[in-house]
Amino acid sequence: MKNYLAFLFCIVSVNLFSQNTLKFDVSKQPVKANIQQVSWIAGYWLGEAFDGKTEEVWTNPLGNSMMGSFKLVVENVIQFYELCTISEENETLVFRLKHFHNDLKGWEEKDEMIEAPLVKIENNKAYFHKFTFEKISETELNIYVLFEETPENETEMKFNYKLKG
Repeated sequence: MKNYLAFLFCIVSVNLFSQNTLKFDVSKQPVKANIQQVSWIAGYWLGEAFDGKTEEVWTNPLGNSMMGSFKLVVENVIQFYELCTISEENETLVFRLKHFHNDLKGWEEKDEMIEAPLVKIENNKAYFHKFTFEKISETELNIYVLFEETPENETEMKFNYKLKG
């Protein structure tokens, strides 16, 4: 029984400490940051997820923002797209995302999008509300996303990308 409890404690501890996403606390002051601090996200990134191939393309900073696009292809059929931005606003950063079906019909309503304020920034990590960008090396990037079906049912997913070319 002791061994089982120790094993269970280890599993719970690993799950608690391996969380790579954070949530924004509205009671705290926004984190000060500028777009140059996340310029390392720029690139043409390729990966695999959802039983298919993924493509994530991020532009270099221009006009205090970066623009990104995502595409999922399964068995040579486009499943969906995302259009994303990271913008410098009020001395902090905001990540925004909008989903589109393969025919470019939006998932969210016309004027709606997912908006994720910056929670924390480090040299190689940018934590936005439920999204984290992590630079592994000059040629590798991880993006972690926290999916919430309900407040009690959360799943964190890691998207691993390699720089094309």
